[in-house]
Amino acid sequence: MKKLIITLLIAALALTGVFAAGTSEKSAPVKIGVPDDATNQARAIKLLETAGLIKVDPAVGYSPEIKDVTEYIYNIEIIPTTANTLFSTLNDFGASTINGTYATSAGLVPSKDAILIETQDEDGNNPYVNIIVARTAEKNDPDFAKVVSAYQTELVAEYLLAKYKEAYFPAFRYDSSSTQYPDVVAEIDSYVSSSAGKRVVKVGLCGAANEYWNAVQKVLDDRGDKIFIERVEFDAYNLPNEALNNGDIDLNAFQHKAYLNKEVAANGYKIEAIGDTLIAPLSLYSRKAASVEELKNLAGLAK
Repeated sequence: MKKLIITLLIAALALTGVFAAGTSEKSAPVKIGVPDDATNQARAIKLLETAGLIKVDPAVGYSPEIKDVTEYIYNIEIIPTTANTLFSTLNDFGASTINGTYATSAGLVPSKDAILIETQDEDGNNPYVNIIVARTAEKNDPDFAKVVSAYQTELVAEYLLAKYKEAYFPAFRYDSSSTQYPDVVAEIDSYVSSSAGKRVVKVGLCGAANEYWNAVQKVLDDRGDKIFIERVEFDAYNLPNEALNNGDIDLNAFQHKAYLNKEVAANGYKIEAIGDTLIAPLSLYSRKAASVEELKNLAGLAK
C-alpha cells in the first residue's frame, strides 16, 4: 500500500509539472519585435543575425524571411509587428528593431538608446542605402549628374544630420566633425528658389520628411546650374517607380537599392540607380536589457 501511494504521488507531481525526471521546464522565449513588411523584416532578421542571436541561410543574401532562420542560438521568438507601432509596444517585447524615422520621432536617439545599430557599409555595397533613380535610357543625362553631385555635398550632409537627429545619415563622403554651416537648418528651411529660366526636373518622393531637397536646390543655385527641382510626392511606395518608368517624372529618390531591385525584377522597369543619397538605419532597442549581451543573458541559450 505504501509503495502504491508513493507511485501515485510521483505521477501526480509529474503531471502538474512540479516534478520531472532530472530536467527543468524550458522558460518562455524572449519576444523580439520586427517590422511586418517584407523589406524591413529582412533587414531586422539580418540585424538579429549580426547580434549573434540567430543563424540565417546564407543563400538568401539580404532578403531573408523568418522561415530562412536556420538556427535560434538564443531562446527568442521573432514577432512581426506593424512598423509604426514598434515603439509604442516596446514594453511588450524583450527588444524590438525600429526604423530610424519612427524611433527618432518618438524621442529615441540611436547612438544613445539603441543596443545595436545596423551597419551601413557592409561589404561596401549596402543594399539599404537610399538612391536617386533615373530611366536607364537617361542615366547619363548631364543635368541629372549635377543633381547627384549637388546632393552629395557638405551642405546637404550637415542639414541631414542637424535636421533629422540620426533618423538619416549621409550615404556619401562628408566631414562628420564639420560645422561649416552652423545655422544650416534655419537657412535651408527658409530657402526659396524659382524655376524661371531653369530646366525643371521632377523628382518623385514619398513621405513628408523631404526638406533636404531645399539644400540640394541651394547648392544647384549657388553653382549657377540652371536646374529647378520640382518635388512630386506620392502617398504609396508602389507609385514612384511606375511613374518614373512611364515618363511622368524625371527622377525618384525614396527607396533603397534592395527595394529597387525587387521592383525591377517584378515589373520589368527600365530604371536604375545613378547615385547614393542617405541611409536610415534600423536599430535594436530594449527596455529590459542595456546591451546585446544582457539580452542574450535574458533569453538564455536555445535548447
